[in-house]
Amino acid sequence: MALLQHAQFHISAHDLRDLPPPFGREVAFAGRSNAGKSSAINTLSNRNRLAFVSKTPGRTQLINFFSLGEDRYLVDLPGYGYAKVPEKIRLHWRSVLSTYLQTRSSLCGLVLIMDARHPMTDLDRQMLEWFRPTGKPVHVLLTKSDKLSRQQATAALRSVDKDLREIYPGASAQLFSSPKHQGMEEAEQVIGAWLNEKTPG
Repeated sequence: MALLQHAQFHISAHDLRDLPPPFGREVAFAGRSNAGKSSAINTLSNRNRLAFVSKTPGRTQLINFFSLGEDRYLVDLPGYGYAKVPEKIRLHWRSVLSTYLQTRSSLCGLVLIMDARHPMTDLDRQMLEWFRPTGKPVHVLLTKSDKLSRQQATAALRSVDKDLREIYPGASAQLFSSPKHQGMEEAEQVIGAWLNEKTPG
């Protein structure tokens, strides 16, 4: 989809007060450190280094906004769950992420990134619990699915679908691989529909 390929870096925010005004529509990407979040954003936007890909988990410490034009944005949230991040920083981002997900009026959907080999961790469930009261849509990308056999990948997707029915009814999930460009069209259709939906009023 051409829409996502228009992405340009817009602004970084360290705290909620640094966020741009909540105009238009934005889709946030969240996931555990090293789950492949930045790679997924780069693949979907057809850019090599739009989102910074680090071999060091926990490197993304900012909320990064990428403009798609016409007040539409992709938002790259800090990775969570990396043990070596100092406790003070971890608590700061826990507060920022939960508040952002629960109160950001321009947020129209959440793309939750999970490593297909280790899906639906306690922290992934926490993200869904934070977001559930909003009633907004969630789409799960099971990344690194190319590292599993077809049978293993299908089983992982089935398991996540089952968990989502219990935790976040209405959420959807798919297999995704950045290196193989697997699942791009399906993800683009979901995200594009969220971004192109008319904002009430």
